[in-house]
Amino acid sequence: MKLSLKLEELAMFLLGLLAFNQLEYSWWWFIGLFFAPDIGALGYLINNRTGAFTYNLFHHKAIAIGIWFTGLYLTNPPLQLIGVILFSHSAFDRILGYGLKYEQGFKFTHLGEIGK
Repeated sequence: MKLSLKLEELAMFLLGLLAFNQLEYSWWWFIGLFFAPDIGALGYLINNRTGAFTYNLFHHKAIAIGIWFTGLYLTNPPLQLIGVILFSHSAFDRILGYGLKYEQGFKFTHLGEIGK
């Protein structure tokens, strides 16, 4: 993946850290929940199509932002936390080259094939 894309994702990850810092949660919450979105990969136990859908559901930044905005609008800190975690985790994954998945299999992403 190009350096410019990685730097952009790093900036988004830092934005997620800043957003988390505005919440009234201890940093242990961020650390403890950071890899929770990877539960979406369990869909691959069924098949590639389901796996891609569930993985993408938990790793789509627009969904994360929507959840965060909903939490902000409703003054609901747990929803804000969920949105921040989803957003931060997705940005971190993309720094590592893990993009949204295609139905062909886990290694086929919108950023290119993993491991190439």
